Amino acid sequence: MWNVLSSSPHFHNPITTTQPWCSHHQLHTTTRITFPFKPKCHQQQQQQSKTQDDGIPIEDVKTLAKFKSRYNYIRVLEVSRKTDHPFRGSRLLLLDNPGNIHSISFLFKTLTNSYFDVFATLPPIIPKGPIAVLGFGAGSTARILLKLYPDTVIHGWELDPSVIEVAREFFNLGKLERENKNRLFVYVGNALTANIEGGFSGILVDLFSNGSLIPELQEVATWEKIRARLKKGGRIMVNVGGSCVEAEDKVRDGNVVMEETLKAMRMVFGEKLFVLRLGNCGNDSSLALTGDFPEIYAWKNALPSSLRCYVDSWTQYSVV
Repeated sequence: MWNVLSSSPHFHNPITTTQPWCSHHQLHTTTRITFPFKPKCHQQQQQQSKTQDDGIPIEDVKTLAKFKSRYNYIRVLEVSRKTDHPFRGSRLLLLDNPGNIHSISFLFKTLTNSYFDVFATLPPIIPKGPIAVLGFGAGSTARILLKLYPDTVIHGWELDPSVIEVAREFFNLGKLERENKNRLFVYVGNALTANIEGGFSGILVDLFSNGSLIPELQEVATWEKIRARLKKGGRIMVNVGGSCVEAEDKVRDGNVVMEETLKAMRMVFGEKLFVLRLGNCGNDSSLALTGDFPEIYAWKNALPSSLRCYVDSWTQYSVV
């Protein structure tokens, strides 16, 4: 998850809604959908340097759904393929009032040039076995993993049934499930209770609520429980957010919550905790990885060429 709309008044596009919702947001001539971070890959930098901080003209963004569920304020946006922006040709799932992207899907490409791609570097460095996705959203992570790794089996947990319904209607999750009946299993429920007989080879954690990492992730006991659900040699990779995350509660500053989460993880994983910092300012968005650091060249060689650039960006976490 990363912030897609700033705290300034959001744009409002009433083209299509599934439920009435009263908006007092000011209409802007451009949306403030910004690219989540500046990629490390040279080729990606060339492609996006001109547009990643620019807004999108409102006529190039269509609202496909907008409604309140029990847990979220849900919006689905479609970005025109004609616009000059890294998100062109995509559909975006926004949750929470601040406007944070929880999923992104492109019509004609698999990778997203976002942290979902970093998640996709995990399979080569874990033992064979099922992978858990805690915080399934509309299935961005699962879609990439299933495409790149034909033997991967994924179990995903999502708390909000409305998010899964939206994923099936607007993000082709239903088709993905039908095509991968023995490889993709989606559960509606509390991700922190996720478990499977024999344990997971890898666990991907992407758990946000009200625009912030859930408070449980700042607790040592939570990470002890998650670690206990790993197979021997398994690893956890976590989206720990950063300054790009805008919470509904302004007290929960993105950088502060990120550091509190990393400190809790450090208490459990000790020196076997690594961080990948993304963004122009270093802490725009960060991910954490547990376990002994993999052998770099073997890791790179096992990855598609488009993902190898992320391997060199990991550093051992040190308490600030």
